[in-house]
Amino acid sequence: MYADKKACTLDVDSQYVELAVEIFAMLADATRVRIILALRDQELAVGTLASIVGKSPTAVSQHLAKMRLARMVSTRQDGTKVMYRLENEHARQLVTDAIHQAEHALGGVPAHHQKQEEA
Repeated sequence: MYADKKACTLDVDSQYVELAVEIFAMLADATRVRIILALRDQELAVGTLASIVGKSPTAVSQHLAKMRLARMVSTRQDGTKVMYRLENEHARQLVTDAIHQAEHALGGVPAHHQKQEEA
């Protein structure tokens, strides 16, 4: 029942700390962050992703290959197209939290807090 909590601890000496650092390193690229944002609610082909993030299909393919090796994205064949999607919700949440933290750096009340106050 609590197997997940035992497997991944949040202790400072957790075996996952170094892997977490590698995940942050993978996300330390604006194009990859934009790819995750584009894929957060849908799956897309390379050409469409390239158009959305403003990079060449070749560059986007290279980023996607690295993200696939890191198990951040997965693929599905759709005829002649390869469709990309996020592997799970965690990369999306990391990017969302990072953007929210960036909003705090601007001072004032961040947009994500304004939405909560209006509700």
